[in-house]
Amino acid sequence: MLSEGYTMYIDGWGSYFFNTNFYQAACQMDKAGDMNFVLGLSYEVESWMNVEEALAKAADVQKFATTRVKTNWLKLFMDGTVEGGTGFVDPLYPDGHQGLANWTEEELADITRKTNANGMTMHIHTMGNKAVNSVVSAYVNGGKDEMRNTLVHVRNVDAADFKRMADHNIYITSGMLWHHCPSWAPDYIREHGLVPAGMEDKSYPMKSYFDNGITMTSHSDFPATSGSPDDPFGIMEIAVTGVLHGEDGTPWWTEELLTREQALTALTINVAKQMFIEDERGSIKAGKYADFLLVNKDVLSCPASEIHEAKPAATYFEGKKVFSM
Repeated sequence: MLSEGYTMYIDGWGSYFFNTNFYQAACQMDKAGDMNFVLGLSYEVESWMNVEEALAKAADVQKFATTRVKTNWLKLFMDGTVEGGTGFVDPLYPDGHQGLANWTEEELADITRKTNANGMTMHIHTMGNKAVNSVVSAYVNGGKDEMRNTLVHVRNVDAADFKRMADHNIYITSGMLWHHCPSWAPDYIREHGLVPAGMEDKSYPMKSYFDNGITMTSHSDFPATSGSPDDPFGIMEIAVTGVLHGEDGTPWWTEELLTREQALTALTINVAKQMFIEDERGSIKAGKYADFLLVNKDVLSCPASEIHEAKPAATYFEGKKVFSM
């Protein structure tokens, strides 16, 4: 992680259902002086669990929080994947089914209310536009705006939900590197009826979040995206160009591509905001920790197709060099 330039990172799958080993290990690393980045951990709760017991366990992991280990997220899965037929969508799939919803809107609102009351932030995987709509409604009806409740992945969004996100300080963690595919993919998806009509290549919005004043951060989804970059500069290039280097592809949904400055914002200060540490990290400013990179290429001025070539020559965390080439 340090060699790729990460100094802040939220792991979206921290509990592995049954134990707190990850929490304990991170806490021990920090106390030993070996935690050279800020690590956020989320406690996952599944719909088949006893929810009240799971929420109690999620609240209990706060005892592992340290200066550099943040433990205040609760992770849920609202639906599956749109291309896999399990995204919760409207209109329906070509064969007439709607996808999978693991929770009702009322259940999510109740969980959000209890989670926010315990000082924890919601972190919900949503893909289909119907799933997004339900989660946003749950946050609006059950959540506290100051808790920065978050939607993760977010493949499709109805226009009216952008405003609700902005009005209620709802955050987005977007897979910016998903905004690409081989040139033949939209036709294949269309011909095989894999997604509802109109969702073939209009999939992951990015620029719309910025246009609507919504705080968006980037995730890598590694290792699920095997073959795609998991480093910030590879991710940045896809967000800016809509093309994965070396892939026979043309940009998808070009009106949703980001500027370089927007991509950097999603990878830096917005991450700090999502982790509630923007007053101390995420940008270079007097009074903040000296977390920064020395990079071997100017990613703001080089050809866009070369952004992925950028590598950290050195990574500094709290003023200390923790990696160098």
